[in-house]
Amino acid sequence: MSIRRRGALAAVAFAAALSLAACGSSDGGGSGKSDNDSAKKADVATGGKDFTKAGEKTASFGTTAKPGQFPRTITMAMGKTTIPKQPKRVVVLDIGEFDNVVSLGIKPVGWAPTQQGEAMPAYLKDTGHPQQVGTISNLNLEAIANLHPDLILGSQLRAADKYKELSKIAPTVFSVRPGYTWKSNYLLNAAALDRTAEAKAKLAAYDTKVAGLKKSLGADKPTISMVRYMPGRLRLYGEDSFIGTILQDVGLPRPKNQQEHELATEISPEKIDSANADWIFSGVYGDASKTDENAATTNPLWKNLPAVKDGHAKTVKDETWYLGLGVTAAYSVLDDLRGYLVK
Repeated sequence: MSIRRRGALAAVAFAAALSLAACGSSDGGGSGKSDNDSAKKADVATGGKDFTKAGEKTASFGTTAKPGQFPRTITMAMGKTTIPKQPKRVVVLDIGEFDNVVSLGIKPVGWAPTQQGEAMPAYLKDTGHPQQVGTISNLNLEAIANLHPDLILGSQLRAADKYKELSKIAPTVFSVRPGYTWKSNYLLNAAALDRTAEAKAKLAAYDTKVAGLKKSLGADKPTISMVRYMPGRLRLYGEDSFIGTILQDVGLPRPKNQQEHELATEISPEKIDSANADWIFSGVYGDASKTDENAATTNPLWKNLPAVKDGHAKTVKDETWYLGLGVTAAYSVLDDLRGYLVK
């Protein structure tokens, strides 16, 4: 069913969207998903047997269509979908997809922030005025339909329970998950947009920046600890995270407790000394007063860490180091690392 049709067909699509939007969704499932499906979704989100498979799966996605060829069929996390013509009105369902399409010269018409009313990331502000379409965990399907998109980009982790309804509005392409699979997600989005050559050029530019930073740092690279303060959570980020992949690419070593093929491990403020490393980079999501940042950083264990005493404990931009999830954010992180580590 195409939302561009008028009359009865459009009315049916809008009604279905409105009904489902009211149901809500979350990363843990919902909207009629079974307990088994919810458990699998959580497993992919936080680690476990399906988490490490996401990278291999996403790398196999894409299209056999030649440049400029439409219709084109895309293989992706939910199977296959056909895009009839070059997309011009794109809705993105997470910041990673937002970053991806903007880097390819496309201004999305709609986007889903993490929380309702959340401001657009500052590093993406020069990209027009896309409409908010709910949040990543509670999409407003009627708002999406009203934008008349010809492509929707998101992930199975975020919105598998909405895929059927979204695909009735427009061709919908899902990666498995955001995060450490960001490069493969980028190429998948580019395949749907017929911008593969441009995406490969952007990734090549990223590799060039990585090589330059590695050379500047030399052989004796410092250990890097990644800390993130969130409401109700204090995390040490592992290797299978967006920031983890960037540090691996640069060859920056991690403390043993962060050399895990996991997104992150959670600690209490009383265990903040487990963040010990030559450099500590901390992100703060949202309102710092609603996190454990103050409890952790006023702890004598924090104040006695060598990195803190040496001025090597820095608060970094959460929206690029942790939330960016795309090539533009990755460029920014590399620039920040150079500023901090290269003297």
